[in-house]
Formats: sequence, C-alpha cells, structure tokens
Amino acid sequence: MDLTPTPSQTVGPYLHLGLTDARSISRIAGDGAKGERIWLTLRVLDGEGVPVPDAMIELWQADSDGNYERPGGNQGGAVFGGFGRMATTEDGSCTFETIRPGCVAGPGETVQAPHINVSILGRGILKRLSTRLYFAGEPANAADPILALVPDNRRATLLAQPNPARSGNWIFNVRLRGEGETVFFDV
Repeated sequence: MDLTPTPSQTVGPYLHLGLTDARSISRIAGDGAKGERIWLTLRVLDGEGVPVPDAMIELWQADSDGNYERPGGNQGGAVFGGFGRMATTEDGSCTFETIRPGCVAGPGETVQAPHINVSILGRGILKRLSTRLYFAGEPANAADPILALVPDNRRATLLAQPNPARSGNWIFNVRLRGEGETVFFDV
C-alpha cells in the first residue's frame, strides 16, 4: 500500500479563466467619488521573497465616510462599488485605483481605523487568505480594536507604506510565509 499524500484541489491557475481577465475590477471608485484618490500597489511574495505571478487579489473597502456600499447606492453622484479584483503580473503585483477609506464602526462602541479587507487566492492556496491593509502613519491605528489583537512585532506586516516616488501611491507587500509573513485572519 502506498501512503504518499495526494494533492488537494486548489483555486488556480484556472482562476484567470473566469475571474480576472475580462472580470478584473481595478478601479474601485469612479471619477468624482468623495475622498482622497489613491493608488494601491499590492505585491504577493512567496516564502523565499519571490514574486507570485498568478495570484488573485480581492479588495473590499468602505467609502471615505466609513460606510460599505449597499446595492443601488452611490456616493455624491459617482458610483462607489467598494470592491476590486485583479490578478498579479509577472512581478507579483497589481495596482488598484480607489479612495482612502474612512473610519468604520467597530465592535461595541469602538471605531476601526481606515483599512481595506484583502483576500488572496491562487495556486497552492487551499483556502482564501484574509488580511487587512492599514495605512502607515494613520493616527487612528493606535486605537483600532482589530489591529490591537495583532502582536506589536507583527503589526508592520499589515501596514501599507507611501511610495516616496509618487504622491498618492501606496505599496502593500503580502508575504505568504517565512520571515515577515503577513498576518492572516481566520474568518
């Protein structure tokens, strides 16, 4: 009898056939949407720091007032979907155009700092990986009840950094494992 493990079913690389190419959503907020327009470049790296060229990233975020989109809703005449989906390129990255979210009501009487919910899917990932992207330097981070659950020495893995080369651009690296592994949430 052979007890060699057999591979499990994963989401990729077939996700590109129906979920990304024609169905990519890189622009989360349309022209005229209320709030500070930003560009987020997310980059997925494996345990060795090598770019993952065929992952899929989904984003879900609140608008600049801290509200999540409701079906049929709009913001100041400009549709704000609050959702984005893209595949990573050869360098493991993809860029979304959106607005910086506002603070969101948290559990109890708390307030959550501006953040974006991030899901990563791809070849070899058996279950969607969920994390959050917070903005480095945001004063509300200090009181965020979810960020407070993360040990101090791991919080930096959840912080997008401003791109010094381009104003309004942020960079967020997702490290799937190894040293500097991004904190993932069990949701």
